[in-house]
Amino acid sequence: MPYILGLTGNIACGKTTVGLLLLELGAHVYVDADTVVHELYGPGQPLVPRLAEAFGQQIVAPDGSVDRRMLGNLVFGNPPMLRQLEQIVHPAVLSALSSRLYDIPEHGVGVLDAVKLVESGYAPLCHAVWLVTCDEATQIARMMGSRGLTEADARARLASQPSPEAKRGVVTEVIENDGSLDDVRQRVSAAWQRFVATLPGGEVSR
Repeated sequence: MPYILGLTGNIACGKTTVGLLLLELGAHVYVDADTVVHELYGPGQPLVPRLAEAFGQQIVAPDGSVDRRMLGNLVFGNPPMLRQLEQIVHPAVLSALSSRLYDIPEHGVGVLDAVKLVESGYAPLCHAVWLVTCDEATQIARMMGSRGLTEADARARLASQPSPEAKRGVVTEVIENDGSLDDVRQRVSAAWQRFVATLPGGEVSR
């Protein structure tokens, strides 16, 4: 059976960087839940009309996809609306994630990256869960730089996300990602070695 390593942590903490480092170390597949959502929001996908019915036709872009910025502006800062969105989207995402993660060699490792991995019920899929963290100022700077958000928009997205502190008691590793790439590479490599040591035989398929 494949082994699933879960990555969680809030927006702009660097989970993608950690996931790519895990591929270098020997993981077979890296699946980003946000990328899966993006695909499910594409033209012709069954989620699009369901979301338009729930949140209005204005969230549909001219090409027939979900306008993620428009939808985000509606739900971030509005907890009831955000919960409604999650109730519609999470089952479809979970199904898509499961199909991708289990297309892995026997005793291989798949990495699942999801902001709400714990809160959305994905954690039971995982043999271990890592929390990637960084300070708030770094998160805001990354969102403003790479995503083109204003500081107010970046803070609104942070405010809508779960507290990372609440997860520290349920994860197996905490990866601090405030420093350089070399710093995080060393931390991920050490954590990977500890993870592999917990598996039957102490190794993974290559």
